[in-house]
Amino acid sequence: MCLGHEMSGTVDWVGADVRSVGVGDRVVVQPGVDELDRIGAGGPQGGLTPVLLVTHADRRLHPVPDHLPLDVAALAEPLAVGMHAANQAEARLGDGVAVFGCGPVGLAAIATLVDRGHDRVVAVEPSPTRRRLAIQLGAQSALDPGSDDVWTGLADLHGTRPFMFGPTAATSAFVEATGVDAVLTDIIDHAGFGATISIVGLHHSPIPTSFLLVLMKELTLRGSIEYPPRFADSIDLLVRRDLSPLLTHRFELDRFHDAISLLDESKDCGKVLVTLDPTQW
Repeated sequence: MCLGHEMSGTVDWVGADVRSVGVGDRVVVQPGVDELDRIGAGGPQGGLTPVLLVTHADRRLHPVPDHLPLDVAALAEPLAVGMHAANQAEARLGDGVAVFGCGPVGLAAIATLVDRGHDRVVAVEPSPTRRRLAIQLGAQSALDPGSDDVWTGLADLHGTRPFMFGPTAATSAFVEATGVDAVLTDIIDHAGFGATISIVGLHHSPIPTSFLLVLMKELTLRGSIEYPPRFADSIDLLVRRDLSPLLTHRFELDRFHDAISLLDESKDCGKVLVTLDPTQW
């Protein structure tokens, strides 16, 4: 399986029909376009290569401003995923929002919401590093599900609303970015009437769900995958706000397995970046 779908780099060569970019341009690659082959994530080629052929360049390549470092620009893809998840949650200004899971996508959702003026965004995350990053991005609070009573904490922060089985936290929108089955069922069990749940975490197996609660609470469950309609919105956000602290670890390609081990073992990190130097190949 070809890996590498979060990419930035410099254009080395262009075909005769390409009009949007030129040699030497600094760009981000949009790896997923519905009607085109994928780049990375199991596609026929991936970004972990010193030279990448990008077909349909006019649609896939997005210019990067000169003052934006390319390593930060590589955040555009996961930022776009988190941005779409925030869109799917349909939170209104003033709503209480909870983001469960503060890996790069959950943190991207927080960054998006804060950038839009949401000041009642709560992170729920076991990693101390990721909770710190969430606060740094502007989250109202960051709860540790290992030591905090999450639902009491949300009720304290967002208030409560009535429900026939007893009051619930008045959190109006949730972003589920953990991919942990028990977290999704817990949100459904505890969410209040009329809440929206945006599901961006990957759940690979069927999950038992109380659709009686979905019905009685009139919950909205929305899947979220890939990007907002305009992918470059994520680049614009990177220009507006300094999100470079999300890059907590950098590895050269020959230490790729060290990067994977870090993610497998602790996940107490932000974005882990693998860099390539084509001059060494």
